[in-house]
Amino acid sequence: MSTTTTSHTPESEGPGRPARLIQNESTTEIPVHLLFRDEPDPVAVPLKPAVVNRRRGTGEQPRLRRARPEPRPAPRVDPELAERRARVLPGAAGVLAGACGVAGCVATSWWAGVLPPSVAEAMALPVPAGIGLGPAQWAAYAGAGLLGLFGFGGLARGRTGRAWVLGLFGRYRGTVRRTGLMWVNPLLLRRRVDVRLRHWRSEVMPATDRSGVALRVVVLVVWRVRDTARAVLGVEDHEGYLRECVEAALVRVPMAVPGGGKGAVEAAGEALTRLVAAEVAPVGVEVFAVHPVRVEYAPEVAAAMNRRRIAALDAQHRASVLTSVVDSVEDTVTRLTVRGLVELDDYERKALVKDLTVAFCAGRDGNGP
Repeated sequence: MSTTTTSHTPESEGPGRPARLIQNESTTEIPVHLLFRDEPDPVAVPLKPAVVNRRRGTGEQPRLRRARPEPRPAPRVDPELAERRARVLPGAAGVLAGACGVAGCVATSWWAGVLPPSVAEAMALPVPAGIGLGPAQWAAYAGAGLLGLFGFGGLARGRTGRAWVLGLFGRYRGTVRRTGLMWVNPLLLRRRVDVRLRHWRSEVMPATDRSGVALRVVVLVVWRVRDTARAVLGVEDHEGYLRECVEAALVRVPMAVPGGGKGAVEAAGEALTRLVAAEVAPVGVEVFAVHPVRVEYAPEVAAAMNRRRIAALDAQHRASVLTSVVDSVEDTVTRLTVRGLVELDDYERKALVKDLTVAFCAGRDGNGP
């Protein structure tokens, strides 16, 4: 009597599928109708970036994607801080107000009777009544004096290439770029700014070349103040900020080694100009050019580079001398054998070549040609 044992295979595995190696393995089924659709114009479904996680039970760690480094944002300045024109009056208005104040003081003195008689006679004024100084006279003195102080105290002279940044109680009130005599409110704080085209030759600054060798560089910067409000109020010192930006750019831009060629130096200067101009533009400074005028090795590298250069020149000289000697020996041996002056076997030829080489090298090392 035979007994037949029938094994039941799960429907999910199928008859031909091998047994599971991992007990908690999961399978994702994709419907066939999603692969082949009868619609003439399928609607595109936006796909999100795939995130690869670890599979359960395998011990596999999740693979993380490295985020691309974002570019460093440019320095931000208050967008409302921008240069605008200040309100000023012609200088004649200040002179007139000051003269009126002086005339008021003289008239008040005559009214109070304190004006000297000689002055009154010189001004063709009648003899004063001499009523004395009272509250009315002191009030007249105060008004005339304030008018004279405001009139003469607000006079200013504008020059070409200079500007004034005006402020009142910490608030920006405008910029004056006018030239000639003008009247500015004496209560306003004035800060003079040079808006001419300027050249700044830097001190020796550290830099590196493409190989990381330390260099010392002196640059010439051509710049000017474009927005006086941002240059004066946006930073504490716009000239110091420009100097720091140049130092930072020299660290980021590799410089051409001394003797590397004019084209390399010009390329480095263009890169420095673009970088520095982008850095200082938000603070109202405009940079036209940054030219490296002197590039040299640092003291700790100069001696080693000098020895390296001398060794390279010496090797080049020795190679040229050796090439010339070999050519001379070959020409001599060829002429002797072709003309039949000597008949040499291999041993004698090697000996002759050796002797001629020693003789020619000795002549080259001495005073020979």
